[in-house]
Amino acid sequence: MQSGQHRLGGTVRRYLAIFLLGLGLASDAVAEDARLKSLNNGVEAKAWEAVGRLDINGASFCTGALIAPKLVLTAAHCLFDRRTKERIDGSEVQFLAGWRNGRAGAYRDVKRAVIHPKYVYDGDVSSERVKHDLAILELTHPVRNTTIKPFRTAPRPRRGDQVGVVSYALERAEAPSLQEVCEVLARQDGVLVTSCSVDFGSSGAPIFVFRDGEPYIVSVVSAKAEAGGKPVSLGTALGQSFAELQAELVAGRGAFLQGAPGGVSVRVGEEKRDTGAKFVRP
Repeated sequence: MQSGQHRLGGTVRRYLAIFLLGLGLASDAVAEDARLKSLNNGVEAKAWEAVGRLDINGASFCTGALIAPKLVLTAAHCLFDRRTKERIDGSEVQFLAGWRNGRAGAYRDVKRAVIHPKYVYDGDVSSERVKHDLAILELTHPVRNTTIKPFRTAPRPRRGDQVGVVSYALERAEAPSLQEVCEVLARQDGVLVTSCSVDFGSSGAPIFVFRDGEPYIVSVVSAKAEAGGKPVSLGTALGQSFAELQAELVAGRGAFLQGAPGGVSVRVGEEKRDTGAKFVRP
């Protein structure tokens, strides 16, 4: 969901309704969740400075998160123009780590953009598209700041697990918001349905599980929908799709935007022994 985009038409809404029913998502499945909390300042805000705003050509934005000093995880559809369906020039994308009220903890341009090899941007939301809606941005320079700590990843959670999300959105573009408690409503074929609150600009936002007080990314926001008249979010579950994306990164593939391709020996920040690696319209 880039900011400033239109809502889905009736055909796609009907598709999403069928898709959610296919996941066995009942109309009363959405639980009472924690409300969004603005991360304007304070100690709590500093803990999330590895989440940043992705400014795209000065016209729209998405959300991304550091998973290594030079790597940002986001949604693949953020790198496509909704009207032309063509790839956006990555040199026009900037990562603003911890962006709050006109200032960022770090400003970085993008050197290389790697999208999932099976991702196809065709303007429609489908389970196949959501499943592969992942991209990694390699920054021109690493973010080495003691207050900006990259996140590790974990395998996808199970239905009923509690998760959280940190995201920017259309009405909260100047500071991220944290929803510390929402629920995994369903998962199937690499798609995670959660009750997390997302909106335009939330695309690419990290969805977390918390272990011993530490957040681990388990999904990336791809789209929003409705179930039983209540909003839900659709996310790309990390796992096989993430592993395939990592393979593209290590193989040196993707669009290099500045400088020449060099030897790539980067490993994404996974926890040891882990296997994985309305907004209505993205």
